[in-house]
Amino acid sequence: MRPLMLCVLSVGAALIAKASESLGFDDRIPAIASESIETLLSITAGSMLVIATLAVTSMVSAYASASSTATPRSFSLLVADNLSQNALSVFLGAFIFTFVGLVALKNGYYGKSGLFVLFVMTVIVVAFVIITFVRWVDWIARLGRISTIVEKVEAAGVDAFERSRLERRLGGAEIENDLGEDNPVYCDKIGYVQHVNMEALQECAKEHAVRVTLSAVPGTFIAPGRPLAFVHSDDDSSSIDDSVIASTFEIGDSRVYDDDPRFALVALSEIASRALSPAVNDPGTAITIFGSYIRLLSIYSRPLQEDERTDVQFDRIFVPDLSAEDMLDDAFRAIARDGAGVVEVQIRLQKALCAIAELPDDELKKAAVRLSRTALERAEKALEVEADAELVREAAAWAKNDGVLPEADA
Repeated sequence: MRPLMLCVLSVGAALIAKASESLGFDDRIPAIASESIETLLSITAGSMLVIATLAVTSMVSAYASASSTATPRSFSLLVADNLSQNALSVFLGAFIFTFVGLVALKNGYYGKSGLFVLFVMTVIVVAFVIITFVRWVDWIARLGRISTIVEKVEAAGVDAFERSRLERRLGGAEIENDLGEDNPVYCDKIGYVQHVNMEALQECAKEHAVRVTLSAVPGTFIAPGRPLAFVHSDDDSSSIDDSVIASTFEIGDSRVYDDDPRFALVALSEIASRALSPAVNDPGTAITIFGSYIRLLSIYSRPLQEDERTDVQFDRIFVPDLSAEDMLDDAFRAIARDGAGVVEVQIRLQKALCAIAELPDDELKKAAVRLSRTALERAEKALEVEADAELVREAAAWAKNDGVLPEADA
């Protein structure tokens, strides 16, 4: 839509110059030779086509580099980059403006006022293109770097975790143990749940006097034998067509970041694992990602303030909470495995888990203690030097007392 809108505006701008002739300013504006405007437009038109081609080539190269050096799961975030989209749109729009301006100019469409306005617009367009190009070159030089990709994935995770903190369980109610798992709802699609239309599901549940328990939240892989939800009738006469329930689930071939906080943890874990591979051998990236994990999980565990507290929005829909163990497994398990023989990674991993255990969330603390012990066991088997193993044991000492630090170390 952005290139299309700018192209339409460009055509309009080239034609507005003609409309200025009706204002009667011919006696108060300088005369501009049509040859000079034609030369300026010709140079700009030729340059814009080259720059637009360069922009597309550079963007594709950056996307390929990001997918090969980081993780293919970051591709959707790079494609959605606003600065690159705006730059390409500006280049195309400037090319269309100069093209339309040249055609109108060569056919004697403009008078004295029209030529002056067209000249001013051309100068403004050229200046805007230069500024956009300088900003875009600075950005495209960093777009394919690991640090930029990590920042983008973390930013997507921040949005998802903040939304999850403010709307726990997608705005639904906590699952009640006495509801059971009767009347499962299936669908014939295979893929990942990307979004659940909670508003539509609530309206359906109200209309048919039923309650719905979700068994597949965003990020869950769905196959023919995996139920999406369970339907509980308020009375024997209540019923609802399964297809109505299934239609509120959006299922696609891949996971998306919007309603799936765990997906950001998985993507960061893949970046760290690739960095720890023998071909890359970049433990510093994995260590950097530990900081991203702590920031993301601290958002999730942050208590709600008085002005942030929200009531259950969808009281007829029951949704499971995010599992602390699943989140930490998504984040640390692959790194603990692939970096088991790297002492600096293992020390930082234990310190990161210790920091997570200190967050105000008991479930995260229990999961961090469990994962710390598992990571220590892997490290003891992989580290060949006893001195390195001892350093990791010291870093993991906090987990021996169920995460309670001694007073001297607190």
